[in-house]
Amino acid sequence: MDDIDRRLIDRLQDGFPLDDRPFRTVAQELGLDEDDAIVRVRRLRETGVLTRFGPLFHAERMGGALLLAALKVPPEDFERVAALVNELPEVAHNYARDHAFNMWFVLATEAPEGIDAAIAEIERRTGLTVHPMPKLAEYFVGLRFAV
Repeated sequence: MDDIDRRLIDRLQDGFPLDDRPFRTVAQELGLDEDDAIVRVRRLRETGVLTRFGPLFHAERMGGALLLAALKVPPEDFERVAALVNELPEVAHNYARDHAFNMWFVLATEAPEGIDAAIAEIERRTGLTVHPMPKLAEYFVGLRFAV
């Protein structure tokens, strides 16, 4: 990563312009060429520097549902269970925790009733009990990482 990549990443964390040529807008702000900005973002994705580049949608406002859930997975079975859980399209992301509930994941469904179906499917596949953690309140923390 060079200084231009760092500036580009910092800029993209502040939002992506909603216009006909968003890369051109960002590039102009940074004194770059539009094609260079596109090539750089593509390279950062392909090399794994950026693991995700795309929109975030508020599923609940669109009629869907989100839920944080956890499993207690025997450590020796963690990789197998993670693979089973991650096969479901409703699993937005999944991560290991150093805790009795050692696998946490987020379910995202098109409709609220899809959450119960996804939980039932995970329990069927894994033989483990899913522990749902419904959202009680929502907070915007504005997490940003300066590069």
